[in-house]
Amino acid sequence: MLSVYLIGLYVFVLSCFVGYEVISKVPPLLHTPLMSGTNAISGISLVGAVIAAGHGSDTLTTVLGTVAIVCGTVNVVGGYLVTHRMLRMFKRK
Repeated sequence: MLSVYLIGLYVFVLSCFVGYEVISKVPPLLHTPLMSGTNAISGISLVGAVIAAGHGSDTLTTVLGTVAIVCGTVNVVGGYLVTHRMLRMFKRK
C-alpha cells in the first residue's frame, strides 16, 4: 500500500517539474489561447467535482468534492479575468 502512495507522489513531483518547464517556454503571444484551453479543462474538472460532492456516499467524499468545487471555481474565474485583461491589451484605442 505504501508503494502506491510513493508512486503517486513520484508522478505528482515529476508532473510539477514538467509542467513548469512547459509553461515557462511559452511565448507571451500564446498565453491567451493557452489560458482559454486551461479554463476549458478546469471547467471539465469542475463538473467532476460537482458530481463527486453530490454523490454523497460518505462525508470525506462530500468534503473533498466541495473543496475541489471551490478550487476549480477560483481557477476558472481567475483564468477568465486574466484572459479578458490580456485581450483588452490588444484592442485599439
